[in-house]
Amino acid sequence: MVDKTSIICARHYATGAPVAITVHEGRIDEVMQVEESDGLPIVAPGLVDLQINGYAGLDFNQLPLQAETVSQIIRKLWREGVTSSYPTVITNTPDAIASALGSIASACEADPATEQGIAGIHLEGPFISPDDGARGAHRLDDVRPPDWDLFCRWQEAAGGRIKIVTLSPEWPDSAAFIKRCVDSGVIVSIGHTAADASQIGEAVAAGARMSTHLGNGAHLMLPRHPNYLWEQLAQDDLWSCVIADGFHLPDQVLKVVLKVKGEQALLVSDAVAISGLEPGVYKTHIGGDVVLTSEGKLHLAADPRLLAGSAQMLLWGIAHLSRRGIAAFPSVWEMASTRPARLMGLPIAEGLSVGAPADFVLLDRVQADGRIPLRQTYKAGRLVYDEGSEI
Repeated sequence: MVDKTSIICARHYATGAPVAITVHEGRIDEVMQVEESDGLPIVAPGLVDLQINGYAGLDFNQLPLQAETVSQIIRKLWREGVTSSYPTVITNTPDAIASALGSIASACEADPATEQGIAGIHLEGPFISPDDGARGAHRLDDVRPPDWDLFCRWQEAAGGRIKIVTLSPEWPDSAAFIKRCVDSGVIVSIGHTAADASQIGEAVAAGARMSTHLGNGAHLMLPRHPNYLWEQLAQDDLWSCVIADGFHLPDQVLKVVLKVKGEQALLVSDAVAISGLEPGVYKTHIGGDVVLTSEGKLHLAADPRLLAGSAQMLLWGIAHLSRRGIAAFPSVWEMASTRPARLMGLPIAEGLSVGAPADFVLLDRVQADGRIPLRQTYKAGRLVYDEGSEI
């Protein structure tokens, strides 16, 4: 019989103490403090990305989507420390959405590693606001009101894997749709919205529990108060997702969200396919010609003031928040790992505790240049990424 036990020595991300983690058959069997030793990496829970559109030139929304493409993205995400992700399918025609969802489902069915890496699918739209600004880059022609029968069709194509749906509760009968989603085990997130305070309150009462990239996908001009940003912050039952790449939200906004939401503040990448590529000019199927700068900003080629999505991953956001002193490193790391896992009911929410899935990473501290060097990634106790080598 093959011995499936291994021991990893590292410094605990939260306490800084040197520990030996014993892994047995994909789970953490023991966490024991050991003697001091120089050169130990940091061990931290694997990252959970609730919203990701693509990576390394590969796109979950570029049709026709091949199952192999889905699997390639999931494997490439290991080098970013992402052990669980929610591929995000955005506003499109009903048939195009069904096609993308079906391809993701096929990839999961064909490949156990892909199935393990995909905790669910995030459907962002098409039940969003048609307003300019609030709609973001989503195509106006494909925006539509909530439709339960259509959603069920998509859920069938996805093999039941849609776990998050982003919508705007400004549409009539949104509360009834939200309740049906919640009753079926789907997290409803408010985003790309022009909803007023009462509509947001009704959505939360119906079971909405999250805000999608709060502060982005919004009108350029809002009344001082009331407005849908204040209302979402004020709703105690809403968890707030933010993009902390240094371009989507200023530090002041990030500080406010973290202070108001506390343990309910979450970090997402919302990364597009250009993430992981070298700086340069690229052509996309949504935004046309875009520019990725050496600083990491992705903007429209025609107007540098207009963002063309996020090109940075969770490690970048963690580094930004901790380097800027917005929050301490352990708390920021949890914003992108155990907290989203807790909201979604994933076992990885247990973190580095005995009995938890052995989804963790080994890394070094934030560097002066803002990087977080990742050494290794483990998924279910298996080494799936090792710096400088092919697994």
